[in-house]
Amino acid sequence: MATRTRQTAEVRREAVLAAARIEFARKGLHGASTDAVARRAGISQPYLFRLFGSKKELFLAVNEACFALTLDVFREAARGKSGDEALKAIGDAYRRLIDEDDTLLQGQLQAYAAAVGDREIQISSARGYGRLVDYVETVSGADPQTISHFFAKGMLMNVLVALDDASPETDAWVARILDGCKDSTT
Repeated sequence: MATRTRQTAEVRREAVLAAARIEFARKGLHGASTDAVARRAGISQPYLFRLFGSKKELFLAVNEACFALTLDVFREAARGKSGDEALKAIGDAYRRLIDEDDTLLQGQLQAYAAAVGDREIQISSARGYGRLVDYVETVSGADPQTISHFFAKGMLMNVLVALDDASPETDAWVARILDGCKDSTT
């Protein structure tokens, strides 16, 4: 008879965060089901609540984990770089990140939507986004206008990735927007 190795609470917690990221990305805070998260993670729903307390606490933990992952990607991309070189590397790495895993972009957009009416999610998202801004400012040494343009372009890229069927080949407005983004290294 095979014996099963019990997972640590931390391993289960990470499995729940991964499962919840998928559910929240696709259905948002209010549409996602903790039962679906628990099933996807291979645990019971009561255990999920023992780990996180509430659905909202789980959503906040996922939000914070996604911002932390994004910051880690920024740091890795900019390692050994500064100035415009760091900005370009970070921008390229972010684009790859959201292209490779659509739950990151979907989750980010769901968090912004949920933040509109929820102070705790506003604070969590502002704190996470602020860490990204602080890091990019520090590593690039760029002025406030360049940083603002960098993040504005990133948000524009989020929209274009979300509108997957919109392309410069078929939609003239996309070509114009992308052409306007070419005027700087960020």
